[in-house]
Amino acid sequence: MSIDEAVALATSRLKVAANSEMVSLRAADGRIAAEDVLAYSDLPPFPNSAVDGYAVHHADLNSSGETVLPIEGRLAAGSSESFSASGRAVRIFTGAAMPPDADTVFMQEDVRVDGTSVILPEGLRAGANARLAGEDIARGERIILAGRRLRPQDIALAAATGHRQLPVRRPLRVAVFSTGNELVKPGARLKPGTIYDSNRAMLLALLDRSGARVSDLGILPDDPKALTEHLAGAALRNDLILSSGGVSVGEEDHVKAVVEANGQLVFWKLAIKPGRPLAMGVVGRAPFIGLPGNPAAAYVTFVMFVRPVLAHLGGAALQPVTSLRVRSTFSQKKRAGRREYVRVNVSAGSDGVLEARRFPKEGAALLTSLTTTDGIAEIAEEITAVAAGDFITFYPHDAFW
Repeated sequence: MSIDEAVALATSRLKVAANSEMVSLRAADGRIAAEDVLAYSDLPPFPNSAVDGYAVHHADLNSSGETVLPIEGRLAAGSSESFSASGRAVRIFTGAAMPPDADTVFMQEDVRVDGTSVILPEGLRAGANARLAGEDIARGERIILAGRRLRPQDIALAAATGHRQLPVRRPLRVAVFSTGNELVKPGARLKPGTIYDSNRAMLLALLDRSGARVSDLGILPDDPKALTEHLAGAALRNDLILSSGGVSVGEEDHVKAVVEANGQLVFWKLAIKPGRPLAMGVVGRAPFIGLPGNPAAAYVTFVMFVRPVLAHLGGAALQPVTSLRVRSTFSQKKRAGRREYVRVNVSAGSDGVLEARRFPKEGAALLTSLTTTDGIAEIAEEITAVAAGDFITFYPHDAFW
């Protein structure tokens, strides 16, 4: 199964798991909008001056040459006073409400003041330096789309149009565990034949970046009974169960079999490299995703498969990942029908074109292929060979978040 087919299958079978709640603006950053949000008021709510200067009625200006008008009153931001600008110039400051009969503002640095009069130059267009009510957003206009991950600027717009709270999706609850009798907690004493559990640390950090609330189930042994018990408990309390390891074809890879025995296996194996032995199923009411044990494979399958599934479960509109077309400096053959992800560094060539250099070592177990590269290059299914000079698609690591 291609990774596109896998994402389409998963999102078609799974329902949005996160219900909605109201939160304060202070707590809304990074949350997913549960519904469209409409403006409570015009923005700006009243006509106002964009500069410090003098508000006038444009029809009072001479058609040629300067215009001299008496100065009438003074309006600062927040003032409730009102002055007539008919045949006069009202001293006004940025943000102050425009006099009802004024439509244009001269900047103070463009005029000359002579006692109680102001001398205005010719040539200023009608409406200059005046903000109209609702020119940014009209009352009732949609300001936030359902499914948007809220940003500080979205929250500012909500505040500016009168909102104190916003409807958002609650964070997803995700349980994470690693499997493998060879794994030990980072910092513990390594015994012969054991390694530190790095995948779980990476997955927890990736999930934190997604905004999920994570339950860390730790390292589970390669034992069907223990896996069955933990999966059953996690399925009752979480919207998604995510594991690392135990889904390949070895005799000690029990996770896939336990999912099949206690739920439903939706698919196993993807036509990608690295990351082929990815498994997806359902245990109880909770979807389950089993990632490969090799770190690079776990990373690739998370960003390319788990990320869109998380967005769907959380009610988020999945934003396309920013990609670049870069020129390959390497040659590589591949199998038709399989999508490959190559860890690369990118820099400008001698002609200024961005070039991709492949990580010099082979192997999905190499963590440095993730830490010392700029991102991953994608070689599509239909391509059987890449030659130096060919253009390929590149995804920076930072683009996924």
